[in-house]
Amino acid sequence: MWMFIQRPRRLFFWLTPPTPSAQTGYWFEAPSCPLGDSGDPAEPLVAAATSGNVYSAYFRKLTRERRAISDPPRKSAPLGPVEHLSPADLFIAVKTTGRYHRQRLQLLLDTWISRNMQQTFVFTDGEDEELRKRMGAHMINTNCSAAHNRQALSCKMALEYDTFINSGKKWFCHVDDDNYLNVGSLLKLLSQYSHTQDVYIGRPSLERPIEATERLGTTEMKQVSFWFATGGAGFCLSHGLALKMKPWASDGTFMATAEHIRLPDDCTVGYIVEALLGVSLIRSALFHSHLENLGLVSDIHNQVTLSYGTVENSRNTVSLKGPFSKNEDPTRFRSVHCLLYPDTAWCPRPWRL
Repeated sequence: MWMFIQRPRRLFFWLTPPTPSAQTGYWFEAPSCPLGDSGDPAEPLVAAATSGNVYSAYFRKLTRERRAISDPPRKSAPLGPVEHLSPADLFIAVKTTGRYHRQRLQLLLDTWISRNMQQTFVFTDGEDEELRKRMGAHMINTNCSAAHNRQALSCKMALEYDTFINSGKKWFCHVDDDNYLNVGSLLKLLSQYSHTQDVYIGRPSLERPIEATERLGTTEMKQVSFWFATGGAGFCLSHGLALKMKPWASDGTFMATAEHIRLPDDCTVGYIVEALLGVSLIRSALFHSHLENLGLVSDIHNQVTLSYGTVENSRNTVSLKGPFSKNEDPTRFRSVHCLLYPDTAWCPRPWRL
């Protein structure tokens, strides 16, 4: 379920072109107006002399330019490993919010993040002294809104993307704060692909492509459909593909792209990759979100991500025997962790898969 904010005022920003081929910048209308304490705009901005058509024309120009840089979509994985990967090749972004630092994030810090601290970056919306002491520079305060709406989610994803590009890592992988990530299984999966090729891998939550409306002008609209990997199950992008996304994702343009189609962050990633770059989503059944029946998941030690949730007042978790009861471990993440890493200090012994 996504929330949409009605714009109380019209506000314009100057957009610098992200590609050398674009000759000048453009004004475009912002999704909302940041207000000061008095209710007036926080900073005076000059409205554009031209309409939002200029930004739409600029966006169409970038869409045409992508045809010159996109490769044919990869339909399926190669049969065997393509390159050797280590955890150091991964950039793992965890999206969270301040109110879930104790309720959700603490569990991840105690389990899978504790084994992958150097590869993991937590993107949140406020400062947290305790989390800062534990994560150091790997805790990133985005200063984005704590609201769960399109603008706030896209704000965080924009910073995830830019931080990954600056890191020089081979793979970008995004998960939510209710995901357990099995990094060993993730490395095994990604090693079947080259990080220099166009790879977008994850799991869709819908049974058909999502439809979006592109605004081509003040009155002209165009319907587009594309698949996207749900952020609630996690997804990964190769470095090669991420570089091609720059015209629509880097230096804040990701938020403009999200507003262009008026869809949230994970949908916007799919839009850029599938609709603009022509690269197909590679579906993997190894990614799992709370939107599916997790009790049906088997072969847990080979899964890439797991999740948990509540459906009609019933817990939706993986079903497994483990060292902790359901009351002691309602998400089952601690039990999963002990099965994968029985040498963990707080795990009863012996527990082996």
